[in-house]
Parts: sequence; structure tokens; C-alpha cells
Amino acid sequence: MIRTAMSPQREHALAAPAGTPVELELVLAVDASSSVDDGEFALQMQGIAAAFRHPGVQAAIHGTGEKGIAVVLIQWSDHVLQQKTVNWTLVRDAVDAIALADDIAAAGRAIAGGGTAIYGVINFALHEFDTNGYDGRRQTIDVSGDGRSDLLVPTTSARDRAVAHGVAINGLVILGDEPYLERYYRENVIGGERAFVLAADGFEAFAGAIVVKLIREITASPALSTLPMPPRAIGMFRVRLDS
Repeated sequence: MIRTAMSPQREHALAAPAGTPVELELVLAVDASSSVDDGEFALQMQGIAAAFRHPGVQAAIHGTGEKGIAVVLIQWSDHVLQQKTVNWTLVRDAVDAIALADDIAAAGRAIAGGGTAIYGVINFALHEFDTNGYDGRRQTIDVSGDGRSDLLVPTTSARDRAVAHGVAINGLVILGDEPYLERYYRENVIGGERAFVLAADGFEAFAGAIVVKLIREITASPALSTLPMPPRAIGMFRVRLDS
């Protein structure tokens, strides 16, 4: 089902008072372009929802202390097609994480196809950081996708603008028909302190990969070996670190 507006959400998922301090402001940017069919899109959303129910992710959130993290979910495709489908949500404990997971699971697909314009969602995310009411010690854009930008505007221009503002961009590439996608993300998409690319071997492996990715982003851990692995995750994805 295609939705054109955000689902009703809880009070603490709405706009925060200006300057609300958090450890991390995290944008989850989910690919909804033409290369992603409804089943593949659902695997992304189900995987993210399941990740916030995962004890490892919840432990990472607990480790941020009283401030917690602020999370928003944006669907994206073409250069003018980005939509916020789960509003900024303050997450400080397991109860908050489960409630966010429920919101993510309930959010339908708001964008049905279009091109692949990663620079567009990066610019959209930067505007969100400026207007969300939160004051994060760190700001991160988490881009997942199964293809490279297919429009003329270079992704690097938006990437460099984000990095100049102190924003980190990490990538979760979903491998399939697109050759050298990991390399494309390393060279054109990711940037900032401790930026990394994580690759899932198809949409079926997305759920395991996003757990590790979120733990790493929330904890700001530079080493994959320090992170708790979700069941059956080993061998399903690979990590590249761009330092």
C-alpha cells in the first residue's frame, strides 16, 4: 500500500523543543527507487524494525546515557522524491526502541519508483538536521541502496557539503545486479569521521547487516570485532572501513 503521509505517531516522536540534547541524530535513508520492488522494500523496513527490537541495538542505545538518540526514517529515490515516513523520535531505552520499531513496521511505502539520486537524500537530511529541534553531539546519515546515482549531479558534492558540516555518512549497499557498488559508495557516498560501508548479499541479508550497522553507528565503535553479532549474521555481509 502506498501512503503519502506519515502514520500517526506517539507524542515523543513529534518535534522536539529547540536545542534538545542527544548523543546522536541519525537519519535512516531507505531506497524506494524503481530498482526496489515491494517485496524488497518490505525486507528493508522489516529489517530496520527488527533491529530496534534487537537486544544488541537496545544495549547500544542504553549506553548513550540519559540523552539517548534521535532517529528519523526517510524514503528516497529521485532528486525531488524524498519523504519522511517516520518522524524524528527520541529513543533512550528499550521501551522507546520497541515503540519506534512499531512505527517503522507500520509505515507504508510512500514512494513508488523513480530514479536513484543519493545526493538528493543527503541534501534532504542536512535540512532535517537544521530543523529537527535536536542538538546532537554526532550527526549521521545512514544510506541504504542497491544502485549508484543515475542522474548528472555528482553525489560527491552533497557528500562533501555534509562532511564540511561535521556530518558522517555511512552506507549499506545491497548487492545484486549492480557491479562495483561497494567501491562506488566508498568513493562517492560515505564520508566523515569513521565512515564505513557495509555490504549485504541481497535483500534477504539486510536484516542481519542493519543490526551490526546500527550498533556501530550508535556506539561510534571503530572495530567490528567489538560488536555483538546477531544470529546467523556471520558470512551474510561484509564490512569495508574508509578511514
